[in-house]
Amino acid sequence: MLRWLAGVAVLAGATAPAAVAAPARDRIVVPAAAPRAVTVGVSGDLLPHLPVVARAVAYGGGRPDFRPMLRRIRPWVRRNDLSLCHVETPLVPGTPSGYPRFSSPPELAHAIRWAGFDACSTASNHSVDRGAYGIATTRRALGRQGIRHTGSSSTGRQRRKLLLLRAGGARIAFLAYTQHTNGLPLPHAWSVNLAGAGPIVRAARRARRAGADAVIVNLHWGTEYQHAPDPFQDALARALARSGAITAVVGQHAHVVQPIRRIDGMPVVFGEGNLLSNQTPACCAPGSQDGMLVQLRLRVASGRAGVTEIRYVPTWVRHPDYTVVRAAPGSASYRRTTGVAGRGPHLTPAGNRAAARR
Repeated sequence: MLRWLAGVAVLAGATAPAAVAAPARDRIVVPAAAPRAVTVGVSGDLLPHLPVVARAVAYGGGRPDFRPMLRRIRPWVRRNDLSLCHVETPLVPGTPSGYPRFSSPPELAHAIRWAGFDACSTASNHSVDRGAYGIATTRRALGRQGIRHTGSSSTGRQRRKLLLLRAGGARIAFLAYTQHTNGLPLPHAWSVNLAGAGPIVRAARRARRAGADAVIVNLHWGTEYQHAPDPFQDALARALARSGAITAVVGQHAHVVQPIRRIDGMPVVFGEGNLLSNQTPACCAPGSQDGMLVQLRLRVASGRAGVTEIRYVPTWVRHPDYTVVRAAPGSASYRRTTGVAGRGPHLTPAGNRAAARR
């Protein structure tokens, strides 16, 4: 679990005082810190359609309670040194609404914190469904639960502030961007982080200067219901990998699982599918009930971190109670997810007994 959180603002033009070398006989040799192993968990879209909200209201006896839907994955989430989620829709008080312009209950933030998530990305194609007001209420709902967040902002100052998290003795920067906002205009230039190689690389380098050992970039991107990465995803991933400033890229939006690959050595989890939604093959795609909990295993040494191994737990949204469960080995869901995400020497589906279970 996350042990310390801090937002870091970098001041332009700041210069460190010159160091004065000590005489050789007085110098103290400080041994390099031992390498540290850190686990970071990432997950798919939290997309509470109205039937999901109705079930949460029934669970809570009139007030939405999403915790029962996440209880099976709670042990996995809480076991990581750092767990990150993606909030796709605005959290807005009042009457909820669904597609195409969402208003989701702020009570979702309580369930996110209860499950054990430490920080969430909020940049998505639905970020501005309720304008600047929805961005502000989303930030407020997450903030009241102590959940750090990035990707959408209410002021330019918030936009410039980096999210730097400390977990397992490492400093991890978390950045979030979306490919588009469904054609809706941004209330302000700073409202939502839009994906582009230039802004992302500049932010990643700024995070490195601020002391980040690792930089994880969350991207809401791709073509809905398509397992294969599209040209935008492929081009952006390659540009980010060439920068050398980013440790890993993780993504959502397709609502089906997409591959996990290494591009020029940089791990890219193209799409984690849906963590929670009402989508099924009846409306969308055969894989729209599928998702995966992805654990990035980092080795941190000398101020830099690399991903040494990736493990993932295939998940499935069970209907009609909307409980997120572990996809049973051999099931159609499990075969779809493992077939798309892949396997390899350092990429394996995890059979963690304490993870989500049916």
